[in-house]
Amino acid sequence: MEKIAVISDIHGNMPALEAILADIKNKNIERIFCLGDLAGKGPSSAEVVDKIQENCEVVIKGNWDYYLTEEEDREVLMWHQKKLGVERLKYLKNLPIYIEFYISGKLLRLCHASPNDLFHRVYLSTEQSKRMKLFDPTPTLNVEADVVGYGDIHGAHIDNFRGKTIFNVGSVGNPLDIAQASYGIIEGELDDKNARPFTIALVRVPYDIELAIDQANSTDMPEKQDYINELKTGIFRGVKCSK
Repeated sequence: MEKIAVISDIHGNMPALEAILADIKNKNIERIFCLGDLAGKGPSSAEVVDKIQENCEVVIKGNWDYYLTEEEDREVLMWHQKKLGVERLKYLKNLPIYIEFYISGKLLRLCHASPNDLFHRVYLSTEQSKRMKLFDPTPTLNVEADVVGYGDIHGAHIDNFRGKTIFNVGSVGNPLDIAQASYGIIEGELDDKNARPFTIALVRVPYDIELAIDQANSTDMPEKQDYINELKTGIFRGVKCSK
């Protein structure tokens, strides 16, 4: 049985990332897939990108990775772009937007928000027709997925409907449900099209939030206080994340 840790939405929060990586190592999981939004929001965008490159076998593009490589008209983006530098921005720009593979007889797809649209945002409360779009065939295999894992909304959950399974691994560095770092673990027989046991687990990891706040406060980062408030409360700009 293969175990794969699935992380997402680190957003430049190095203490949270280090806590997650330590927990993954303690569980003897050697494969890590990242679902995007490596940089932005937190103060350690460059360091996080380097750490992800060192530790993750697969890295997928998130909407913030897109903003940072395609837009130049927002102060907060320009601050992080300067920290990242040319080579890291080139790396983020060239990331794929999804990966899919068979595991224990299921076609599993991993993406940031949606395999065909970085900005198709899906919550638990989103109507099923819009949630089903995450299972639509992609050009890679041209087959509907059985299981979809994603990030983007910073709220971890697992749901089953219409014979499909959808799960969100939450956020490592900017969780908006519980103020702890979050990630997922999938376990099954990799590259096997036969029905086998298959597991999805969600993991919460406490980390040093005060250290993350101190690191943010030591910079002149734009939107710093909003970021700090989110770390403390798990609430986005004072509005609880929709489910």
